[in-house]
Amino acid sequence: MKPRTSLAAASAVMLLSLAVQIAAQGPPAPAPAPAAQPPAGQAPPQAPPGRGRGPATFPAQQRPPGDPAMIARGQQIYAATCRACHGPDLRGGDMGGPNLLRSQLVLNDQNGELIQPVVLNGRQNPGMPVMPPLPLPVDDIKAVAAYIHSVAATSRGQGAPPAGPEVELNIVVGDPAAGKAYFASKCASCHSTTGDLAGIATRVASPVELQNTWVGGGGRGRGAAAPGAPSRRETTATVTLASGEKVTGRLIRVDEFLVLVGLPDGTTRSFRRVGDVPKVEITDPLEGHKKLWMALTDKDMHDVTAYLVTVK
Repeated sequence: MKPRTSLAAASAVMLLSLAVQIAAQGPPAPAPAPAAQPPAGQAPPQAPPGRGRGPATFPAQQRPPGDPAMIARGQQIYAATCRACHGPDLRGGDMGGPNLLRSQLVLNDQNGELIQPVVLNGRQNPGMPVMPPLPLPVDDIKAVAAYIHSVAATSRGQGAPPAGPEVELNIVVGDPAAGKAYFASKCASCHSTTGDLAGIATRVASPVELQNTWVGGGGRGRGAAAPGAPSRRETTATVTLASGEKVTGRLIRVDEFLVLVGLPDGTTRSFRRVGDVPKVEITDPLEGHKKLWMALTDKDMHDVTAYLVTVK
């Protein structure tokens, strides 16, 4: 009888344990109520700015909007005091001030507490122009900070300028006399302001485009080569065969074993090379400019541009 008694006792213990576990679980949790739907024709509520995938994705855009009157006053003070160094769009100006939209100090500033010491005490960063102390009232500095933050809040992406009309920077900041001397020394062997560059400032009215044109070696323009002929900017090769025949065309490839040229009729010719045979003469119209790029300084570039804008 003992085995039956033990089995019954074990079964009772198991049933009691199961009942306790079921009681501990309690009644099932009710299903969550469905989210309330907005009335017909009304847009669903938006998440607060700066969270999740909202439009404000950068810390500078997550601050509350500033006082419009203070921002307007700060804009006036900035235009009179800061614009020359930091530029009309805060991305750096003609006098070499840094880009405020990417300044770590500006991004960490809240209400002018980090900007104020720099304005009052000045600043010297290696490789940057010295910023002198500016004796502005504290309230004016806070207004300028509010304006700077209001512009930073409009940033559209990494490196993009603030929204608004495009601002054309004034790059004519060099010394025309120094530019004329540099031109005579480095450029006059190939170019002349009374020849190919006569009236260049009239033909290329934009100083930015003019600077890009002369630094890059110019374009084909109205003086382009005849159809089928090599462009004036293309590198050409003349191959002199053992028979004395010369073949000239656009250089496509050249190495120790092969030279490949494109002919005016659209076909190509290749020539096997063994040492210096056949003779290959390469003409690169931009060779002088390519050498110049290695030595050209910002000052030289600005000086020559300041001189060329006078060549009308």
